[in-house]
Amino acid sequence: MCFERAYIAQCASVAGKLEKQGPLGGLFDMTAEDSYFGMDSWEQAESEMSRIAVNMLLKKASLDVNDIDVLLGGDLLNQCTATGFAANSLPVPFLGLYNACATAAESLLLGAALVSAGYAGRAVAAASSHFCSSERQFRFPLEYGSQRPPFSQNTVTGAGAFLIGQSGPVRITRALIGKVTEKGIKDANNMGAAMAPAAADTLKNFFELTGTSPRDYDAVVTGDLGYEGSALLAELLGREPCGAGGNFCDCGLLIYDRERQDVHAGGSGCGCSACVMAAYFWEKLRRKEIKRMLLAGTGALLSPRTVMQKQVIPCIAHLVEAEAV
Repeated sequence: MCFERAYIAQCASVAGKLEKQGPLGGLFDMTAEDSYFGMDSWEQAESEMSRIAVNMLLKKASLDVNDIDVLLGGDLLNQCTATGFAANSLPVPFLGLYNACATAAESLLLGAALVSAGYAGRAVAAASSHFCSSERQFRFPLEYGSQRPPFSQNTVTGAGAFLIGQSGPVRITRALIGKVTEKGIKDANNMGAAMAPAAADTLKNFFELTGTSPRDYDAVVTGDLGYEGSALLAELLGREPCGAGGNFCDCGLLIYDRERQDVHAGGSGCGCSACVMAAYFWEKLRRKEIKRMLLAGTGALLSPRTVMQKQVIPCIAHLVEAEAV
């Protein structure tokens, strides 16, 4: 997909206490010490994060909610309830999305398509996740105190929102919709291993279709494979792992410091790539510190029910190409 006129005009990011303590902590627009964000439950807290992110985005862009033609967003909870409840307070046409941790890339892709085609003048793309609500849904209640294996990832508490319009400092030039794939992984804790083949497939397809290579980009960013998945992706692509001097990096490895923070293999969740893209990479593009990048959002399309039925984990990776104007 090639876009004639689609730009990321502004971004906003909200994150939790653990994310504030990480390497990017000072870049988020807002962080909270309270995991409840002043609400009565973790699920309500996630909705509040989404509301805050979108409202902060509008404030930064000096826009009213009535200036937005469509809101596209999603989260990890059943029926996208976190984003749906957030949208309930925003009188904007709403499209709820679910592609697990690939939702941020999916929302950017679809928002760019709508704006470039002229179906929307301004679109807001958003995604969120919350460690506590995700653990309660997909694994065990926190009170259970279960031990997590070292290759598991920590769901990021955070939300990111992007204003997509017909002008701005960062242009979305091309995108590629991924294909669902699986390689027999059934362990719900090993998201990195499950998602890496999908990332490799989408990246290989994009490079083949466009005649480009990783060398053509200042950053090739996955979101989010963590330590295990990034190492596996390097094997699948026949290249050096992330952090070995190349231009490949992963949002799940950037948002936390694995040496200081107990996050096992790194970060995950819809909010991970949304926060890192909004707070870190968009700013780098805006300042022309990098000129061209790829974001390959990766998602594991499992549910608690499919895990209990011991089914394999289907995965997806959507890709967005962005460049400084």
